[in-house]
Amino acid sequence: MQKEIEKSLEVLKAGGIILYPTDTIWGLGCDATNAEAVEKIIQLKKREGKSFIVLLDNLNDLFRYVKDVPEIAYDLIELADKPLTVVFEAGKGLAPNVLNEDGSVGIRIVKHPFCEQLIKKFRKPIVSTSANISGQPSAMCYEEVAEEIKQGVDYVVDYERSKKSASPSSIIKLSSGGVVKVLRK
Repeated sequence: MQKEIEKSLEVLKAGGIILYPTDTIWGLGCDATNAEAVEKIIQLKKREGKSFIVLLDNLNDLFRYVKDVPEIAYDLIELADKPLTVVFEAGKGLAPNVLNEDGSVGIRIVKHPFCEQLIKKFRKPIVSTSANISGQPSAMCYEEVAEEIKQGVDYVVDYERSKKSASPSSIIKLSSGGVVKVLRK
């Protein structure tokens, strides 16, 4: 796994795209602070006008990328029994094309050995979006990833290629007042 992390780091630092396993489904990833890298994913997925999920490796980094973190966010994330993406009202320190039109951002604290180590060593958040062309079904395992996607990335991680993925994360929207709205169970 360390070799895979080192190669992925090279690609991310150079502004490239990786195809990688996550705690949910196979994803396309790049440096979430690099607008040019994010644009490459937008072009590859043929996706316009949608925001992206950002992965962090620990709760302590939330304040670096979210303007206002309601106290309840920490409890919700820590108590979640499956991967949980929280949409916060206002992101900061991220590429503008990662954010939703209203400035909100979806963030997941990832619990996956490869992703955790990669983000920790990269010292920046990474984008996580489904490894598919926009409008097509999400790839639940590496074998389901379309050839066009595999050919369009700068590096395909070898780790967990034979493993079946879990399902996509649950998504909630959290207002600064602490109001929770479920977007996807």
